[in-house]
This record gives sequence, structure tokens and C-alpha cells, in this order.
Amino acid sequence: MSTPHSDPISDNPHTLPPELPTNRVSHVVDSAIAVLGKGLSWLWLATLAVVLANVFSRFILGRGSIALEELSWHFFGATMILTLAYAVVTDDHVRVDVLRERFSLRFQTWVELLGIVLLVLPVLYFMVDGLAEYAYRSFERGERSQAPSGLPYRFIIKSALPLGIALIALALSSRALRCCTYLFDFPRRLPLRRPVDHR
Repeated sequence: MSTPHSDPISDNPHTLPPELPTNRVSHVVDSAIAVLGKGLSWLWLATLAVVLANVFSRFILGRGSIALEELSWHFFGATMILTLAYAVVTDDHVRVDVLRERFSLRFQTWVELLGIVLLVLPVLYFMVDGLAEYAYRSFERGERSQAPSGLPYRFIIKSALPLGIALIALALSSRALRCCTYLFDFPRRLPLRRPVDHR
């Protein structure tokens, strides 16, 4: 009888390791983040449009726009931070694969679980706590760009920071639960007819 701890294929570092099993909670969270991430990824088109408009205005018409320039980096920063959770769910974020691929799936899972719970989540908690206050202060003061023709409502872009990091923390919590499902069979794995690809 095979168990998560005695899988000869997944514990062989020389074979391609299978995906971590999912559970009911992780499946719901990952699916929601994937839908949100795919929707937010369309903001890259808006970012591109603003950048091209800024380039056209500055170099073709000879009329630079501070508002367009600020809007371009607002779009870029917000889209980047808000879609990072999607990269976590699809496992497309950067890893040190040169070292990771040498270990068994069980060892990788232990490292990932301990890293998420003991290192990443506590840091993200303090980041969300500090950045939420940072955005709220900006809202209270009615902060706007220091440039005369710059954008108002600076709190909007600042609010994207804690929101994006909170989404990353949620995605990593889901990943930690999947690690627990593989290592301890709790929460119970969700039987799926085929692996879910959130890409």
C-alpha cells in the first residue's frame, strides 16, 4: 500500500517529481487566485497602452505628460504586485533549481513547508501591517503627486502594496496546506480525475 511517505517515484531525485496533492481548501483558494490573476493580467495591456501614449506624446508631439508618466509606473507597480500570487499558485516564481532538483520531493516539501511557515508568512504579516497603515495615512492626508500636473489619490497605488502581499500570503498558505497534505495526509487530498493546471 502506497503512502505519501513511501512513494518510490516521488522520492527519487532523478525523476520528474509530480505535483503536490491538493485538498479542498487549497483547491478553492488556488482556483480563486488563478481567476483573479488571469483577470488582472489584462492590466499589462493597459500599462503598455499608457507607456506607448507617453512615448508618442513626448517624442512625436514634443509634449511630455507627467500624469501619463506617473500613470505608467502606477499601472506597472500595481499589476506586478497584484499578479505575484498567481505566480505562486502556478509555481512559476523563481527557485534555486540547481540545488532543489537534487533533492527528493519529500525533502523539497519539508523545506518548502518550514520556509513558508517559519520565514515567509511572518515577514509578510509585518509587511501587510506596516503597508496598510502607510496607505491609510496617505488616504487621510489626501496625498497627491508632488508634481503640479501629477496624479492625485496617491493612496490607490499605495493600497495595492498590502493587497498584493496579502494575496501572496494567501497563496503561500494554500501551498503550505498542500505540503501538509503530502507529508501528513491532512487536510485530506482531494481526488481529482486529472491534475488541475491553473495556467
